[in-house]
Amino acid sequence: MNTEDYNQITPAEGALDAPGLLKEGEVVKIMFNTEDSMPLSVEMPASVVLEITYTEPGVKGNTATNATKPAKVETGAEVNVPLFINEGDKIKIDTSSGSYMERVKE
Repeated sequence: MNTEDYNQITPAEGALDAPGLLKEGEVVKIMFNTEDSMPLSVEMPASVVLEITYTEPGVKGNTATNATKPAKVETGAEVNVPLFINEGDKIKIDTSSGSYMERVKE
């Protein structure tokens, strides 16, 4: 939604670098073609905070290595996370690479 005039904008999914990391209500910058006012590209924030909805439980004592496991976040995207991350945890994800950055404490 355009925050100035409240018009709904629907960019093509191909204009997004990481569409799986974009959740409803996220603020992004959209560049438009001046000739036909069509969205050209979407500039996502550098990182997003998402909640883990599913991941296998970590094995106790197995956190000293850099091993990772797949985890599904609230938008449906899959991200590799360290073994100590559990369901319900919130994590920060780098939108340019789609990789785990850190666990977010509330």
